[in-house]
Amino acid sequence: MNIKEVKAGNILSKSKIYDWTINPYVGCQHGCFYCYARFMKRFSSHNENWGEFVDVKINAPELLAKEVNKKKKERVWISGVCDPYQPIEEKYGLTRRCLEILQASDWPVVIQTKSPLVLRDLELLKKFKAIEVGFSIATGDEEIRKIFEPKTPPINKRIEALYKLHQAGIKTYAMIAPLLPKAEGLASDLKGKVDYVIIDRMNYNYADWIYKKYKLEKIENEEALADLFREENISCEVV
Repeated sequence: MNIKEVKAGNILSKSKIYDWTINPYVGCQHGCFYCYARFMKRFSSHNENWGEFVDVKINAPELLAKEVNKKKKERVWISGVCDPYQPIEEKYGLTRRCLEILQASDWPVVIQTKSPLVLRDLELLKKFKAIEVGFSIATGDEEIRKIFEPKTPPINKRIEALYKLHQAGIKTYAMIAPLLPKAEGLASDLKGKVDYVIIDRMNYNYADWIYKKYKLEKIENEEALADLFREENISCEVV
């Protein structure tokens, strides 16, 4: 793993999904084979494979402390093209330091991760007036997870983290993106642990070779899965 400390020019970027996004890191140690963020390699000097490098924006908190006073206060998505709680966060704590600044300035936040490390910051998250924490969970089957995203935390650990956050009064959600085989069991597994679910119908073509290698079929009926969540009284949207 190539870890490099860098200095960014700015940290709050406009987003097409939420108003702003913060990415404390470039690259992601999870290295999911399907990840859409692989396109980031085009904007870096890295020759390594996706998942084998991370640039650490060591000045992210200092930049944010200045930018929150200059830019319009709107929802911030943490993160758009990296997991803010990937393993390197345990050492550098950039996500936490950015959250402390956003909380002190009363900015609304949406966190998206695959890591139970987010529980480290539970007491801080409880101080926000407006915050949501979501976990990306693409399948309900551990063997499928190991094929597509072998470096990520187990599914049950993510669901346990969602439950703890939900019980603590944090608004929680699950993002099923991409929709991988054997996701049906998530409907019952997530009951009582999330406020809503989003299913992404986007086709993640980077992992097409895995479907061929393991002779798997892509799931194309997102609405059928959404109906399973609705049967469990979980609000679900296909986007």
